[in-house]
Amino acid sequence: MNDPAHEILGAVTRSVTAREENGRTSFVIVATRRYATDLADLWDALTNAARLEQWFLPVSGALKEGGNFQFEGNAGGEIRKCEAPGHLLVTWGMGDDASLLDLKLTALDADRTELTLEHTGDVAQEFWQQYGPGAVGIGWDMALFGLAEHLTPDPAVTPANAEQWMLSDEGKDFSRQSAAAWRSASVAGGADPDAADRAAAGAAAFYTGETAP
Repeated sequence: MNDPAHEILGAVTRSVTAREENGRTSFVIVATRRYATDLADLWDALTNAARLEQWFLPVSGALKEGGNFQFEGNAGGEIRKCEAPGHLLVTWGMGDDASLLDLKLTALDADRTELTLEHTGDVAQEFWQQYGPGAVGIGWDMALFGLAEHLTPDPAVTPANAEQWMLSDEGKDFSRQSAAAWRSASVAGGADPDAADRAAAGAAAFYTGETAP
């Protein structure tokens, strides 16, 4: 990794909102990051199957509006909106869990583009208390970092070594700092600080393979 984890994670702004509804927690997590590339190139990196495999995962399916997709060993869903080059809206499901993923791209100038990722869903209250927004937020931080690496000439982390990196000291530190960042966003969104601390510890332990304190 070319930069310390805190610098990489600091490139992302985060927000978390949550509400109780019928005994479950509906949540919205938002992550925004700017990339040093033009709008068309970032859109291609997010929607071209050949490029997705280079920084995220292999994907199959009908990659067009109304089609279905499946990431290898991960989530799949339906493409509800595919409005090039600025808006991609898909369902995001694994097993019986289904949520909504909304990606919006904004050109800041000829060589800089802002990506806003909004993930909306609901989870059981017990799960939210145990892991909080870090359950998915850490994974999205890793994905946003992977995308940034893909857009550099000589990436240090690629899908070929991503698993090894996640288990390294650097990767574990990244997960812990990401959990802390999502904890801060959760508290800013109204979560109880002590509960947010416990959830962040649980999420970090899950990603690092360690036991939560």
